[in-house]
Amino acid sequence: MTEITKYQLFVNGAWRAGGSGTDLPLINPATEQECGRVAVASASDLDDALTSAQRSLLPWSNTSAASRGKLLVRAARILKEKIEAAAAALSREQGKTLAEARGEYSRAIEMLEWNATHAAKFSAPLPIDEKRVLVPEAIGVVAAFTPWNYPAVLNARKLAAAIAAGCPVILKAAEETPSAGAYMVEALHEAGIPPGVVSLVFGDPPMISEYLLRSPIVRALSFTGSTPVGKQLAKIAASNLQRCVLELGGHSPVVVFEDTDIAKAASAISDYKFECAGQSCNAPSRILVARPVYEAFLARLVRAAQRIRIGRPDDSETDMGPMANTRRIAAMERLTKDAVNRGARVETGGKRIDRPGFYWMPTILSNVHPESEVLREEPFGPILTVAPFTTIDQAIAEANATEYGLASYFFTESSEIQKRMILSLSAGAISINHLKGVSSDAPNAGIKQSGYGYEGGLEGLRAFQSLKLVNATTPVVLGS
Repeated sequence: MTEITKYQLFVNGAWRAGGSGTDLPLINPATEQECGRVAVASASDLDDALTSAQRSLLPWSNTSAASRGKLLVRAARILKEKIEAAAAALSREQGKTLAEARGEYSRAIEMLEWNATHAAKFSAPLPIDEKRVLVPEAIGVVAAFTPWNYPAVLNARKLAAAIAAGCPVILKAAEETPSAGAYMVEALHEAGIPPGVVSLVFGDPPMISEYLLRSPIVRALSFTGSTPVGKQLAKIAASNLQRCVLELGGHSPVVVFEDTDIAKAASAISDYKFECAGQSCNAPSRILVARPVYEAFLARLVRAAQRIRIGRPDDSETDMGPMANTRRIAAMERLTKDAVNRGARVETGGKRIDRPGFYWMPTILSNVHPESEVLREEPFGPILTVAPFTTIDQAIAEANATEYGLASYFFTESSEIQKRMILSLSAGAISINHLKGVSSDAPNAGIKQSGYGYEGGLEGLRAFQSLKLVNATTPVVLGS
């Protein structure tokens, strides 16, 4: 019999059942069976979270940045001790392999540690000259919203930066992966974070987001998710002039030039694309290949996709687990059918696997018509399109052809081509001759319809600070 885990809210320093008196079913995507229940927050729960966050703002922001950093270090150590149990829960809820879940928690711990070690440095006054100084201060209460695809990393990214900056955070974590929020908040609680500085809520996403953002207590919004939802939240946040950090959708191109090692390129693209069953906004989705090597590259990419071992996420032999939910399966079916109806050829995959669970085969499509939905809509799944190009101008135009601008990748050994591509690609992040995710120490942002504001690095912490300009007629003296 499947074990049913119950996830509660965390408000004002204590775990509680949802005030609505109801909860949501949690489905294991590998079995399609219920594996948990998730508490649903009521308006009263949200009021309590807002009140306790507001009450904690002044004492927490006045706590030294060094002390805030030490607390984050303790939380990271506590989480590290629980990594096996946390990874197993995440794998069960989301469908990613145990190896992927462990890797994600390792990245989450790194984010806690990085923000911890830089909290004091980035909270120190910034002299302009002897009579002028910028004083960083916490912007206020933060409402943070995270999705289900990389919940441990994204929870850590938002919580660590805001807490290090001195801000209380109300985290609305994903109902489909509640354990990631619970383990993160429990680690902070055990590390000694004061009541009200962090709250965790689940429930009806539109109701929670609108309720929190309608409150003048909230001074900043941090959201990772789809572009349409991000736009809706930004509209609500505008009424209170809340600062927004929005990491939204992506539709990332990879340009493969003739002078590169196509075997290494095909392997690198396959490995990165099909991690987490392709459910990543940074994952490549459109491959553009120089025509002279197009056929050879396509053959290698297809072989790489066909070698991926699909199975239960708790099996050490599995390379790719199921998709997270039935909605993603429906999207894969719709996008594939539309492309094929417009003349696309399925090089491999293209269908759901006939077994329990939300399993979709790694899919490579060629000869895709420019009007196909898969080239316009973020696939967010294990589907890749491959097309040839003739000139670098054509490659650049095709790479920049979507409304998104989150990440771009290209493979070449030419320094001249590298310079041209770096200056021409419209994306917040560019990787050359490899595919790389977001690190803790560097700012990351989308452009165009992929969002605005920065996460990671100094800029990510500054997102939750205001810089107060101090002018004086005599030299400014500040305490240590």
